[in-house]
Amino acid sequence: MPLSARSLRERFVLIRENKLFETFVIVVIVLSALVIGAKTYPFNPTVFQIFVILDWGITLFFLTEILIRMLAEPNLKAFFKKGWNLFDFLIVTASLIPVDESEMALLGRLLRIFRVLRLVSLIPELRVLMNAFMQAIPRMGYVSLLMFIIFYIYAAIGSIFFGKINPDLWGNIAISMLTLFRVATFEDWTDVMYETMAEYPLSWVFYLSFIFIVAFVFLNMMIGIVLETMQSEHEKLYRETGQGEAGEVHWIKQHTAEMERRLERMEQLLIRLGPQPDGQRKDDS
Repeated sequence: MPLSARSLRERFVLIRENKLFETFVIVVIVLSALVIGAKTYPFNPTVFQIFVILDWGITLFFLTEILIRMLAEPNLKAFFKKGWNLFDFLIVTASLIPVDESEMALLGRLLRIFRVLRLVSLIPELRVLMNAFMQAIPRMGYVSLLMFIIFYIYAAIGSIFFGKINPDLWGNIAISMLTLFRVATFEDWTDVMYETMAEYPLSWVFYLSFIFIVAFVFLNMMIGIVLETMQSEHEKLYRETGQGEAGEVHWIKQHTAEMERRLERMEQLLIRLGPQPDGQRKDDS
C-alpha cells in the first residue's frame, strides 16, 4: 500500500526527534572536526585518500540529515523560519563545494571547517550561549565605545608625557593604545610603570587609575551584561520546554488565561439563557 505524504512526514518527524539519531549526528560532526584536524598532519597519500572518502561520506550524511529535517516540517517556509535551520542549511549546502584543485578548493576547505559549528544548533545549552552572545553584542558595543574613549584619552596623555622616555611604547597615540592594552591585560605592566616612574615618580597614579577604570569597572560591566542576557535566554528556553521555575510560571499563566476565557464564555452563555424581564414576558404573551 503506497504511503501518503502525511504518513511519510510523520516518519521523518520520528526520525528527527529520535535521540539516537541526534546522538549519531553529533558523533558525525565530531568525526568531521577530527578529519579536518587530521588533514593538517603529514600523512602518506593512502591515508589522505581515506580522509577524502570520509569527508565526502560525512558531507552526504549531512545532506541526508538536512533533507530529513526539511521533509519533517509541514512546509519549507516553516523550516526556514527558524534561524538555526537556516544556519545548518547554509553550512551543509556550502560544504558541497568540491575540494579538488579547482579555484574553489580553498573556499570549500574553509567552509568545511565551519561544519563544527553545527554542534551549536543541535545542543540546546550551546544555543543558549550563542543566543546570549549575540544578544549581548549590541549592549557590549556601547561599553566598548566608552572604553575606547578612555583608552584614547589615556593614550594621548601617555604619548605627551612618556613619548620621550620610550618612543617604542609611547611614540604616538596608536602605539600608546597598544601599550595601554598591554597594561590592561597585566602583561609585564609593572616594567612599563617603573620605567616612567624613573622620570615621573607620580606616574603610578596614571597606571593605577587606568587599570581600575578599565580592568575593574568596564570588565565587570561586560560580565554583568553577559550574565543578564544568559539568564534571559535560559528563561526563554525553560518557557519553551516547560522546565524550571520559568517554565512552571509560564504554564500557570497559560492555563490561567485559558480558564479566564472559559469563564467569560460561560458568563456570556448564562446571560443569554437567563430569565427575561417581566415586561418582556407580557409582551411575548
